[in-house]
Amino acid sequence: MSRKRSTTFPGRYERIGDICDFVLEGATEAGFDADAAFQVNLACDEACTNIIEHAYDGDGNGEIHVSWEIGPENFVITLKDKGEPFDPNAVPEPNIPFAPDMMEQIQIGGLGLHIMRQVMDNVSFRFDENGNTVTMVRRLPAKPTPPPQE
Repeated sequence: MSRKRSTTFPGRYERIGDICDFVLEGATEAGFDADAAFQVNLACDEACTNIIEHAYDGDGNGEIHVSWEIGPENFVITLKDKGEPFDPNAVPEPNIPFAPDMMEQIQIGGLGLHIMRQVMDNVSFRFDENGNTVTMVRRLPAKPTPPPQE
């Protein structure tokens, strides 16, 4: 049996915390430990920042529809916006690993997308007449095996 929730937030930087708190509720309910929940939260933060910055040009004149679903095997986060289309294939891979003394040589862009892909099991993008959709999937934690019955 799956559980699903959804809501809509203003697409503004100051609302990213609220959006991620909403997603974190689902991650906690899904049974993720603190480290995994932090990673899900980080992916949410990066995705929302990208939507606000790129789809809405940072001006906060749009909305982000957020949903999460706990399925039999996966926790799925979906973020939808009606801003400018975003092509993840146009984003260069960040030049990592890097040393702290190389900070000035790091290319701008791509790090957030890289983080999302590293901490989630799947990240996909869809663009159509209804807007942009980012879907992020993380496998649910393994359930403990009960001890054998004697």
